Amino acid sequence: MREDTGIGTGTGTSTSDMADVVIVGGGPNGLLLAGELGLAGVRPVLLERLGGRSAAAKANGLVGRVVEALDLRGLYGELAGRGGPPAPLPYYQFSGIALELGTLPENPMHTLPVPQARIEEVLEARAERLGTEIRRGHELVALAQDADAVTVEVRDPDGRTYALRTRWLVGADGGHSSVRKAAGIAFPGDTDDSFSSCAAHVVLPDSLLAPGTGELRLPDSPVARGPLRPYAHNRLPAGVFTFAEMPPGSGVHVVATFEWDRPPGAPGGPMSFDALRASVRRVLGTDLPMSPPEGPGPHPLRRTDGVNSRQAQTYRAGRVLLLGDAAHVHSAVGGPGLNLGLQDALNLGWKLAAQVRGWAPPGLLDSYEAERAPVSRRVLMHTRAQMALMRPGEGISATRELLAELLDGDPGRAARAHLAALLAGSDVGYGRWYPRVRALIGEGRAGIDAALRSARPVLVRLSDDAPAIAGWGDRLATVTARPAVPSAAHSESGADAAPLPPAFVVRPDGYLA
Repeated sequence: MREDTGIGTGTGTSTSDMADVVIVGGGPNGLLLAGELGLAGVRPVLLERLGGRSAAAKANGLVGRVVEALDLRGLYGELAGRGGPPAPLPYYQFSGIALELGTLPENPMHTLPVPQARIEEVLEARAERLGTEIRRGHELVALAQDADAVTVEVRDPDGRTYALRTRWLVGADGGHSSVRKAAGIAFPGDTDDSFSSCAAHVVLPDSLLAPGTGELRLPDSPVARGPLRPYAHNRLPAGVFTFAEMPPGSGVHVVATFEWDRPPGAPGGPMSFDALRASVRRVLGTDLPMSPPEGPGPHPLRRTDGVNSRQAQTYRAGRVLLLGDAAHVHSAVGGPGLNLGLQDALNLGWKLAAQVRGWAPPGLLDSYEAERAPVSRRVLMHTRAQMALMRPGEGISATRELLAELLDGDPGRAARAHLAALLAGSDVGYGRWYPRVRALIGEGRAGIDAALRSARPVLVRLSDDAPAIAGWGDRLATVTARPAVPSAAHSESGADAAPLPPAFVVRPDGYLA
């Protein structure tokens, strides 16, 4: 990790050197953006308040289109520990209501169970390999911008402050973003203070777990009607209970409860295992034998009071941009957080790089918000809806029963497809998705795939007579390809079979321009 580049380091306020991009926040979103910029020849500086990668358990994996997007960059195999391409799930859930997806003509739902710590490890190594300077223990204190640049005041690990000047500043520093606040960007939305959740890593008795399925059998529970499903939001009269073995085969389960209208936990008070037991007892109607895991952790034990649903009023203020949770926060139900934030990074990366390198046409950078803000609004919509459908109450139970009927069987296939696209984030309105049209291309696929691994836009010519662009070899790859024979084009599940034009551009984020 390099920390002395002469860009405003020390105790003074040197601004003689200029960084092209400074990213604040070293989580997955900031690290992926740093790597994307590096692929385009831009060397960002990344400021991270923490002195080292957090060992705290956070996200347990990736859900949705982002799994395919990372496969375009060649990252799927490294994260999954196996080769791609990723296969879609035959089922998922909406607010705990089962969705059968295996019969859909196009199934966009992919998952990749991998701890966030591993995601950050892979993305950090990639960012540094591509030239990012990561300054750990450096915290943004203030910022000011003019027409040409942003000046940020930074506190280093020794408590000294220095000034750093940059052409562009990106806040990827979470829901409590210091960048967003310092830039004066409003964060409208709401907080549901009636909600509380307890979560922990625990060991469950093998005698209660069904072999093969991992279902939890609770014969003494007066409210559980049959076994409870792992990896599902099991709704019960007093709340919701979830459990999942993480990682699979470890013998350690992540257990969580959702409750509404319970007395909130003491502000700042530590969460205890007894408090977890009590919450589980209220939801399940019986005691659940469980114990803390042994051995090195981290083994989280936490309580969350309230759930926020908010979106930044704008993703850009002058030369300041927002990314990931700094731009939007929502319930974690359904696992949309990293799907949304990492695709923000893939959308912003090539546009910001083009701006830095002088290639961007007018309005390209502003198209980041124009394309991604509507996606965030849809995530806010469906996470609010899912949380509302999990609350206790006979009226909500009746609504769930009716919804399950509407989603069932052949009559419900279109509705299931709609929800699958919503949950996967594949219902975006800014272009066809290259992995869905890849089956329509025969000779030439390998060249397109190679260019996308390097985050380069690709001009695909399906005939020798198709248009070509001269003089752009430093910013655009050109591949002459051939259409696949019809039988091959229709053999891949989920393929978009609409005809392709004679020439088209695949954007670096995988969408056809």
